[in-house]
Amino acid sequence: MQEWVKRFSLAGRTALVTGASKGIGFEICRVFADAGADVVATARDSEGLQQVAAAVEAHGTTCHTYSCELADPQAISALCDQVRNEVGHIDILVNNAGIARVAPAQDLTIDDWDLTMAVNLRAPFLLAQQFAPAMRERQWGKIINISSQAGVVALDDHLAYSASKAALNAMTRGLMVEWAKHNIQVNSICPTIILTEMGRQVWGQEEKGGPMLAKTPLGRFGETVEVADMALYLASSASGLVNGETLMIEGGFSAV
Repeated sequence: MQEWVKRFSLAGRTALVTGASKGIGFEICRVFADAGADVVATARDSEGLQQVAAAVEAHGTTCHTYSCELADPQAISALCDQVRNEVGHIDILVNNAGIARVAPAQDLTIDDWDLTMAVNLRAPFLLAQQFAPAMRERQWGKIINISSQAGVVALDDHLAYSASKAALNAMTRGLMVEWAKHNIQVNSICPTIILTEMGRQVWGQEEKGGPMLAKTPLGRFGETVEVADMALYLASSASGLVNGETLMIEGGFSAV
């Protein structure tokens, strides 16, 4: 194996990915498996989890699947206990699951706000808190938070979502400061609109996507594999000096 391939290899690592049943999470599982990782995939969609398990195992690695409602702290605690008992330690945690309640600020409800914060911010914290002790013991760990460009720049009708992602970026830096001494790296990826099935439905029409594309110097939206490849870099030894970063992947949108 060539040396550069070794630096990006995840052979012998186990990665837990939330929101794994579709879109970016599904692609991260597939790319990680292609790089040699065993995968723990969690989502609410049982049928989707079966599909991601097949995609992972096609690469010759193992996939464990768990259904979990990340808005429920008790469900998260039960998930973590089950994973530790059945799988063992987690080397790489990818907090990908998220929700967006898109509405003008004046129309947001308390339930909208609380659910957004529970899934997008509290769940990543609780999962990191649960799996970090074993990472500290092994003196190796990678935590990758899938954030959003909306956590860095303002977007219409995204107040709760943007607030949750901005807080996730701040949490990334805070955890890094505490855990870097244990060789745990914590980073955020902030994508633009990614053309998942839902992304194509929402942003594929010219009247919706056109204004966003006009503000993007590269002139296009992203594909799931582009986010997954950045996650692979952060999960691998190639990114050994990258820590506490908020990495934009948005075609230059925030630079202009």
